[in-house]
Formats: sequence, structure tokens, C-alpha cells
Amino acid sequence: MKQQNILVIGSSNTDMVIRSSHLPAPGETILGGSFMMNAGGKGANQAVAAAKLNGAVTFIARLGADVFGQQAMVDWQELGIQTDYIVTDSDNPSGIALILVDQKGENCISVALGANAALVPHDINQAVNAVDAADYLLMQLEVPLETVVHAAHLAKQGGAKIVLNPAPAQALPDELLRELSIITPNQTEAELLTGIAVNDLDSAAHAAAYLRQKGVQTVIITMGAQGAYVQSENLEELIPAPKVQTVDTTAAGDTFNGALVVALAEGRPLQEAIRFANAAAAYAVTQPGAQASTPLRHQIITG
Repeated sequence: MKQQNILVIGSSNTDMVIRSSHLPAPGETILGGSFMMNAGGKGANQAVAAAKLNGAVTFIARLGADVFGQQAMVDWQELGIQTDYIVTDSDNPSGIALILVDQKGENCISVALGANAALVPHDINQAVNAVDAADYLLMQLEVPLETVVHAAHLAKQGGAKIVLNPAPAQALPDELLRELSIITPNQTEAELLTGIAVNDLDSAAHAAAYLRQKGVQTVIITMGAQGAYVQSENLEELIPAPKVQTVDTTAAGDTFNGALVVALAEGRPLQEAIRFANAAAAYAVTQPGAQASTPLRHQIITG
């Protein structure tokens, strides 16, 4: 079977990470942390996750004309990601994320979007060949919403299946929800989108039904260590995640999404694709960092 094309549209950031004993309260200074700098951004994380799992990936993003953007391009090209449609922005810096991680692996993140905020519908139009060639389009919400809506509409017209990871959480227009083949919120994002607090399977089912009534074909709510709840026309269940020792949850959701689209692009059934994505995300939380934590194919154990 011909390898299906995965198009990722989204953000690229450089993550500056400090690990310390606990997350600081407002006004608190914590000494004794360790520092590292990693490639990140939800769009880039998902593109890299998919490429490391042997997906045929094209990435559309905006980078600043700076050292961070230059290094990102080198990294992507080394992974075989198609970068012909990356825009270099001379007016805005590359995106930066400041990430604090505690000893339990929980994190808090502040992002300066930089060039990511300037990714506009015109940039998508300039990449129309990539959009037309896409079998799957994967997006997130660290670039302007109007660009996400525009790209979804164009890709849907071209026959692509649209997968949206609605993070960071924000309200979404019905016109976008109707275009989506799959939406993959976590529990917090699902609550923001539906007004339903998702804390168990019953509430997850109600939130998923709400989104499906809005026109989304398949809803997958990621529920951390519990796994992923899926609701579609022919499938409704919680697919459990492998049990692992968590080191760092950064990019776990991005790994899940990249792996999910790779598995679907390979023609795997939805249930099997989610198991594969759960296993990839489980591996990612055992490693520090964002893109550095995403697994290679042989490192995933689906059981």
C-alpha cells in the first residue's frame, strides 16, 4: 500500500526547561534547579513524533530569522521532514517556551509565540500543493485560529482527513468542528469545549457526544494514565494506557497525536491506532524533554 501523506500545520518553539523540586507559587523563587534547552512547539513536536515513527511528514510553520529557527530546520531535515513550505519571518523571532518541571514530572509552561502568531491563511495558500497532496492534516492551536479554520476547509475540499488537537484550550467555532474527522482534547480541553467537567467515563461520554453532535466524526479524550476514551459511530470505549513511571509529561499529548496519525495513515483500525498512540505517549513520559522524548518505532511496545 502506498504510504499516505501526513501534513502538519502548527507551531515551532525552543523550550527552555528548568527542573526543580516543586513548581513555584506566585512570588516564590526556587534555587537548585537544572537547566536544559530543547526543540519544542506543539506543531513541531507532532511533526517530529510522526517522522520518528516513519510517517511521511510535511510541516508548515513560521520561524524567525534567528539561530533558533536555523537549528529547527536542520533538525527537521535530518529526520526527513519535508520543509519546503516553512516560512522564514524577518519581522518576528522564533517562538520560545519557558517550562518548569517538578520532581513528579508535572509541568507548567509559558509561551512567547513570536513568528507562530504570524502564520496566516496566505501562508497556507502558498502551500496549496502540500495541502492537496495530504491524506491526513494534523493541527493544534498555537497558531492563529483563522489559519486553522482556513487550512481545515482547504484540506477537506482536497479529501484529507482532518485531525485537531485542541491545545492550548480555547473555544472553537462550529464551522471548524464540522470539518473535523477526529478531535483529541484532554480532559481540561474537553471541559472548555463542552462545558462538561470530564472526570470519569460517564462524563467523558457526555462530552464526546456533545462534540459529535457538533459534527466531529470521532472524539478521542486523552485521560492521562487511564488511557484514551474514544467515541465514534462504531466504537465507544476506554482504551487503557500502559503503566509506566512518569519522569516528564511534556509532549506526551503531542506524541500521542503524531503516533495516532501515523497509525491511521498506515491503514490501522481506529482502536489499534489508539493503542499504538497510547504506547508512544507512555514511552514519552518516561523521558525528559519534548521532541527528545518521542520514541522511535522499535521503542514502542503495544502489548
